[in-house]
Amino acid sequence: MEEREIIAKNIKMMREASGFTQENVASFLGIGRSAYSNYETGDRELPLVFMEKLADLYGCDAYLMYEEDRSVVENMLATAFRADSLSAEDMKQIAAFKCVVKNYLKMDMLIRK
Repeated sequence: MEEREIIAKNIKMMREASGFTQENVASFLGIGRSAYSNYETGDRELPLVFMEKLADLYGCDAYLMYEEDRSVVENMLATAFRADSLSAEDMKQIAAFKCVVKNYLKMDMLIRK
């Protein structure tokens, strides 16, 4: 499978598992829904800056977007945050919180080594 298709599949899976609409995610990224849709279908390559923002939103490392093993992504999504009627600001706050948690877990892992 082509890299762009893998990323497209994973960002769609992450979005759906989190209960977000394409409109929610597009607004969070500061782009139109149709532009975001092109990333989910693999018609356009997802820019790194958006990949990093999505990684924060979903509470994962950006490299997970390249994961071909569906079960790895699904396991990460077991604790996905789900909510209705989120504004772009709500999503920014969720992404910021998940980024803090992700970084804390990384630091904890380094300390334990």
